[in-house]
Amino acid sequence: MPYFNIVAETNENTVVTEYEPVKVRADQYQSEAALEKEFIRMLCDQGYEYLSIHTEKDLIANLRTKLEELNNYKFTDTEWHQFFHSAVANPNEHIVEKTRKIQEDNVQVLKRDDGSSKNITLIDKQNIHNNRLQVINQYVIGKEDGASYDNRYDVTVLVNGLPLVHIELKRRGVAIREAFNQINRYQRDSFWAGCGLYEYVQIFVISNGTNTKYYSNSTRFNAIKDANASEGKKGKTSNSFEFTSFWADANNRVIPDLIDFTKTFFAKHSILNILTKYCIFTSENMLMVMRPYQITATERIINRIEIANNYKKYGSIEGGGYIWHTTGSGKTLTSFKTARQASYLPFIDKVLFVVDRKDLDYQTMKEYDRFEKGAANSNTSTAILKKQLENPNARIIITTIQKLATFIKKNPGHEVYQKHVVIIFDECHRSQFGDMHTAIVKNFKKYHLFGFTGTPIFSVNAGRAKNPEFFTTEQTFGDQLHTYTIVDAINDKNVLPFRVDYIKTMDVEEDIDDEMVWDINREKAMMAPQRISLVTKYILDHFDQKTYRGDKTYVYSTLMNVAEVASADRGAVEEIKQKQRVSGFNSIFAVASVPMAKLYYEEFKKQMTAEPTKKLRIATIFSYGANEEESDGILDEENSEDTSALDKPSRDFLEDAIKDYNEMFHTNYDTSSDKFQNYYKDVSLRMKNKELDLLIVVNMFLTGFDATTLNTLWVDKNLKMHGLIQAFSRTNRILNSIKTFGNIVCFRNLQKRVDSAISLFGDKNAGGIVLLNSFKDYYYGYESVDGKQMPGYADMMEELEEKFLLSEPQIIGEQNQKDFISLFGAILRMRNLLSSFDEFAGKELITERDLQDYLGRYQDLRDEWKRKREQGESTDIIDDIIFEVELIKQIEINIDYILMLVKKYHDTHCEDKEVLITINKAIDASPELRSKKALIETFIAGINEADDIVAEWHDYVVAKREEDLGNIIKEERLKPEETRKFLENAFRDGEIKTAGTDIDKLMPPVSRFGGGKRAEKKQGVISKLKTFFEKYFGIGGSASFTEEQKPFTHNTSSEPALMVAEDKAPYNTK
Repeated sequence: MPYFNIVAETNENTVVTEYEPVKVRADQYQSEAALEKEFIRMLCDQGYEYLSIHTEKDLIANLRTKLEELNNYKFTDTEWHQFFHSAVANPNEHIVEKTRKIQEDNVQVLKRDDGSSKNITLIDKQNIHNNRLQVINQYVIGKEDGASYDNRYDVTVLVNGLPLVHIELKRRGVAIREAFNQINRYQRDSFWAGCGLYEYVQIFVISNGTNTKYYSNSTRFNAIKDANASEGKKGKTSNSFEFTSFWADANNRVIPDLIDFTKTFFAKHSILNILTKYCIFTSENMLMVMRPYQITATERIINRIEIANNYKKYGSIEGGGYIWHTTGSGKTLTSFKTARQASYLPFIDKVLFVVDRKDLDYQTMKEYDRFEKGAANSNTSTAILKKQLENPNARIIITTIQKLATFIKKNPGHEVYQKHVVIIFDECHRSQFGDMHTAIVKNFKKYHLFGFTGTPIFSVNAGRAKNPEFFTTEQTFGDQLHTYTIVDAINDKNVLPFRVDYIKTMDVEEDIDDEMVWDINREKAMMAPQRISLVTKYILDHFDQKTYRGDKTYVYSTLMNVAEVASADRGAVEEIKQKQRVSGFNSIFAVASVPMAKLYYEEFKKQMTAEPTKKLRIATIFSYGANEEESDGILDEENSEDTSALDKPSRDFLEDAIKDYNEMFHTNYDTSSDKFQNYYKDVSLRMKNKELDLLIVVNMFLTGFDATTLNTLWVDKNLKMHGLIQAFSRTNRILNSIKTFGNIVCFRNLQKRVDSAISLFGDKNAGGIVLLNSFKDYYYGYESVDGKQMPGYADMMEELEEKFLLSEPQIIGEQNQKDFISLFGAILRMRNLLSSFDEFAGKELITERDLQDYLGRYQDLRDEWKRKREQGESTDIIDDIIFEVELIKQIEINIDYILMLVKKYHDTHCEDKEVLITINKAIDASPELRSKKALIETFIAGINEADDIVAEWHDYVVAKREEDLGNIIKEERLKPEETRKFLENAFRDGEIKTAGTDIDKLMPPVSRFGGGKRAEKKQGVISKLKTFFEKYFGIGGSASFTEEQKPFTHNTSSEPALMVAEDKAPYNTK
């Protein structure tokens, strides 16, 4: 039952509560021009003024008129000239500076003719309806304005004469992506031309009538920047098309059709609110536009504060409420905006944002600082918190539950208790069970209490609360103000779905039921040595398959100075990041207890020593023995600052594990209070950096820890409800096109619990969306939740073989090429998904040879289209093509295949030149093998009477590798033993590690007075080692670099083999 029964309210919501789509649809074909006309007509009906402006001269004249109206002031010509060229269209300012003007410096100073100054407002943020909205279309900017090409833009919305929203339309039936690419072309060719007024555009809207999306200028600006910076290297980043958003109503129902979108998003109050209130220009110069669910949550909280204030309902449950937004949906951004808006309310003195752990207040502070430098105040001690509470200028304060509790205990009757405060709890499902909540309610007199949670407590999953009144989230905080569940988030592609495997480890294993008593004997059976050994072996055997280690690579921004950042006070050391190519993802292993963690850790060490090829970088962290299975499913919080609760054996084991860690990363941690805190931070940073492969935990890191490189959770623990969803959600953050789902591997039968948790925190139909489909579905096709028929892998392969025969020399015609590219791209994506299923082996429906030929064609088309685009020959159709660049790299044509061909060539006494052509094709189809081409060609050129080609190749690789390595060590004066050890590790991990201190160990000693040459020298060494690694990785040869290799003689011709069908003397023919 809501606490307020409001009869009428005038507050205009930015996001409409519930939207019924317009039923009437035109059935005849609609051209792009007709769509544009209809769109403009609707805007005019909504109060926009249509202007027939098509040139810059008219645009500037209109801007002058509108700014004069807004500011109630007439410029003289000289004043306007000076103001326009310095404040509005300054030639030295571009997108970033212009965005800052709209978002932050919306009042500019005019120097009047008489020498006095006057403030000129560009956009009125206080009273949004003072701003004038106009619409223009077919605006032309051409070569005479300095543009690269003549461009004609579709529709632009002017706010006070400035182009702030731009809309690009395509006719119904054309992919919406074409509009996105078209805007990218404009940005490249002409937005900056003339006076650059189009660089003021804040929001872009793209539509084909049926689907409509919006995104900020940073998404577009960075898409261009990324494309230019790394041609062909781009995976899915936050600047690509995937980060464009749909608009929705407050019930999270998407509003895709242009007619409906125009009635909601382009309603005057909505678009003006979005531009003035719901954009965030971060300290990294990124413009973020909030999503509809974030805006709704913010408005509902602010609305609740205002109403409760009018009714004098503060200081009680009626004055607050809670927001249920699933983990990973950007709660920090929503809470920041809420705190910011609340702090602007004239009757509010302070906003407190309360997190439940020390590392989280550091993390939140960093995020808040990113949104706006200096907007919030954080505190390292209760004394500082006290000062901030007493300082009227500290409007927003971030603190932890513990510090706030200590403050209340130490300061009875403090004056702040009389102040009007808003207190926002993050992850409020944990805070409500302590005495903390009671203490706040007892001491503060004028408060509004709000909670954000991804997993609320309902009566179904409520455990024992100390205070029976504060039992569920609703009893603690009041009304549920807004909901955005895991199902909504997966549908909107804001987080990934899960794939859950259940691995049977015992004979008697019924479904774990809540009624079943987990007695001590059963837990003992779970810890039996043979079971521990079995599970460990399973993880080591399947690690590469689940995390794609050594198989799939991508570029990732890595922190280079982990140890310094971990040991310094917050923010004291600047983070140095560098883009690196890394291989695969990493994982967390959640176990039931500290003794179990110990058994697993030791078993992993034992099995990895016995089989070094399976070596993983493993660590463990815990701070006390958690009670077995909390009855309410809430994971007990482990303290990241203190290990004093551990018994001696557990503490000794932790000390030993930290020693191993210190050895691995050359750090210096232990279990003493300060150093353990830094160990916690270090582990957290190395997990995010993907420097650890597997982290064994009891409860730590299962809530609130975000690492995008984490894709697998191994579970040997009875999770349920809350804890289960929280733990699973560690794996489903979006990163790039290779990471398509979160992997969960359960060594206990948690199926019933998974189902009930998902239906509680999603909805009754959630299972089909939250969990990945079965192998059969992906292989043979299935019907999606919304009734669409999804083709399976088998159907796609059939279509490929029917339509695009390899016997045809090439694919003729742009449309056919386009069809091939999109079909083959879909096949690559599906193979990426299927490769994690064991059943896929042997069911690929295509030979390696044919797959390469198709890949070769795919790559050739990509090169050809890239060339066309660069030479400006491209038609619109080309911009719509998406090449799965990251996925091409994943299907590796391995060296075994090439050697098989070499053997075939050799068996024909080196006469079958067709085979040489095939080898050439295969190398060209693989981005990874292109770097090894010369090596392979030299080998083939000198091949002789060899019974065993593979052994011959193996020896050849070892010899060449040794020769190259010797040269690098000699030229760069590196330490031989350290260099060999370093490379052995790199070849084992599938990547060259340049973060950390390992690379420093192999560098030659440099004089302390040598100046800044060391860094330069180090870069040179890194680049040589990377080239060496790319040349020799994954092509055989001994795994060891440390033993001296025997010299090997190989009959090499003076010139490498040319891969063409002609005779060469060096081949010995019988």
